[in-house]
Amino acid sequence: MTEIKRAAILGTGTMGPGMGAVLARAGLQVTLYDVNEDALARARGTAEIARGVLDKLEVVDKGGGSLSFESDLATAVKDADIVVEAIPEKLELKQQVFAELEGLIRDDTIIASNTSGIPITRMAEKLTHPERVVGWHWSNPPALIPMNEIIVGEKTAPEVTAATEQLTRDIGYEPVTLKKEVPGFVENRVLYAIMRECLALLDEGVVDAAGLDLCVRWGIGYKLAVVPPIQLLDMAGLDIYTAVASFLNQDLSNEAGISKTATDLRDAGTLGIKSGRGFFEYSPERIRELGAMRAGKLVGVRKVLEA
Repeated sequence: MTEIKRAAILGTGTMGPGMGAVLARAGLQVTLYDVNEDALARARGTAEIARGVLDKLEVVDKGGGSLSFESDLATAVKDADIVVEAIPEKLELKQQVFAELEGLIRDDTIIASNTSGIPITRMAEKLTHPERVVGWHWSNPPALIPMNEIIVGEKTAPEVTAATEQLTRDIGYEPVTLKKEVPGFVENRVLYAIMRECLALLDEGVVDAAGLDLCVRWGIGYKLAVVPPIQLLDMAGLDIYTAVASFLNQDLSNEAGISKTATDLRDAGTLGIKSGRGFFEYSPERIRELGAMRAGKLVGVRKVLEA
């Protein structure tokens, strides 16, 4: 397979600009595509913020990389060795874009999807070359979380998987290749299991939102950053785990629907930061403060964990 030197990223939402900044820092020539010129203008600013984060992390610039912005799809993907899809999570939309791509790129160009959970097999099922489609799931914020999930569809070629794994290593990230394709993959399945139990505790009136976050932040999150779950099982002892799990698992939430607390807030239009209110209140000033504070702390944590 051709060495990956040129990349196109489709979509300038939450993930695209940060992904582009990381790839460019690793020496790739990257084109960021969006049909909306205003979105591209915002993406320039977001990419600049991501560059600043990479500077704080002291990520080495390998040289030769670049990041450009384009509103014409054919121009954006011309000569690309990999096209990374980061558009909204709608299967039909992704299938439509993939079908359009096939007429614009080489037969050996990799199509990688940053989907958070849509099966790769479904996205590729209508293509002439489904073997070049692979899942390449980045975590948010992409410039800060140095791990990518790699998801292999039923027809993904082994060399495509290997090339994506190598690219992940080349940008200084760690690849986690799933052995089986499951909805939500690994990271989001674990995260949503945690979210379900947290919301169940709020629904049942066991704790308030601030107290729950405090408990999880220090009682779980701080610890898991250093001792991840399976290592924690070994550290605690499987005899202890199985003893507690034998009664606690029966009482944990197995709700197949969605928390009433969450749906009531949604129905009221209180969606979180984007609407200025969710579980908590967010003024424009507070939103800016939180963004800077969280980025700074994530930089510090990553440096410690990598030491």
